Amino acid sequence: MNTSALSPYRQKKAKRTITVLGAAAMIGVFAALVADTLKVITEHYEHDFLHRLGENRYLIFFLPLIGFSTIHILRHFLFRNKPNKGIREVMDSIVRNGKTLPAYKIPSHYFNGFLTVIFGGSTGIEVSTVVATASIGALSSHKINDLSKYRTDLICAGLAAGVTALFNAPIAGFMFAYEVFTSRRKKTHIAAVATAILTSFLLTKYFFYKQVFDFNVTVWHKEAIPYFILLGILAGFNAVFLTKSVLYFKKIFGSIQNDYVKILAGSLIISTLVFFFPSLYGEGYAGIKSLTIVSQPSDLLVLLPLLFVLFLKPIATSVTLGAGGDGGVFAPSLFIGAFLGLITAMTLNHFFHLNLIPLNFIVIGMAAVLSGSIHAPLTSIFLVCAIADNYILFVPIVIACLISRFVANKIYPFTVYTYKPMA
Repeated sequence: MNTSALSPYRQKKAKRTITVLGAAAMIGVFAALVADTLKVITEHYEHDFLHRLGENRYLIFFLPLIGFSTIHILRHFLFRNKPNKGIREVMDSIVRNGKTLPAYKIPSHYFNGFLTVIFGGSTGIEVSTVVATASIGALSSHKINDLSKYRTDLICAGLAAGVTALFNAPIAGFMFAYEVFTSRRKKTHIAAVATAILTSFLLTKYFFYKQVFDFNVTVWHKEAIPYFILLGILAGFNAVFLTKSVLYFKKIFGSIQNDYVKILAGSLIISTLVFFFPSLYGEGYAGIKSLTIVSQPSDLLVLLPLLFVLFLKPIATSVTLGAGGDGGVFAPSLFIGAFLGLITAMTLNHFFHLNLIPLNFIVIGMAAVLSGSIHAPLTSIFLVCAIADNYILFVPIVIACLISRFVANKIYPFTVYTYKPMA
């Protein structure tokens, strides 16, 4: 074989690879800026509105209405009623390799996600961030010469960088792209995603990093393994309830032709739920933080409000999404898992005097429900370890996540991302 004839080809390939990696690095920077600024301003205004609600609880009967109405106005006048299908649209763009993600999805999901959460919509900004940062990757693939054939790689680079920035979790970002979107193993794909994650991680760590939760996890005991297995089973059932609830309420609200009726109905339901159970407001991270200071009750009736919240969170999330809010099941899964973990530990301690550590069950429950909801155990494992800022609970988290994923898949083999309604 004539090696000199291969030289121009190798040079062209090397140049193309450098271009892809350079684009991935820039995607990582822009994805981090989008994710981190959205996270910072959302946390600020959500905290501010929660403080105002503490002074006047009846404000809640106005906030969701303002939020949904503003989103509707933006969609109608600014984005011309263009469809927003969320992660489903990202997956279709990757699988079909046809229609790309348009640029308007970046500001659309950015502002709609922000407005949904700060005005009380019971979801999080994670899915809004993922779609926006995936759109950054798609945009770069057709704005830069010779990159159109690497669109899938750059879309995955964008969404992985977005998850990395939100949770300061680079491994979770990589696993999310791999488990949920595409299992490509090509060197260029892996290199592009890794490059975007690295730039996003460094930018976030040195300019925007803030620990989401302050979990003081210190130890776990092997005697608790059977109860971690039980928590994994319960998490699988709760994950399916969340999935089916979202699909059901989206169908119900989708059948309402009048947008104003849809907004009014959704606002009233959300306002009423949050009025009685304030921890349902927004992404719910404040509610998770409050669980860590709950002590073991002498009377299980104290757990009754927690059980109500556990049951109502999927409904609040589903109504939020059905009424036109922007978001997904990421933050709600973490919220549900935390409450489920605490209730499980305290119930077992009360009846069987097991001396289980409630905080451990809170953390493990978060990972387990997320694993069952999105059918992505590896993502859930590394994301929650990053949230906890240590790997002390790695083994029990792995056990609970794998069991939850198995149980959820056996009961209902779809997620909100993969379900396709019958034509």
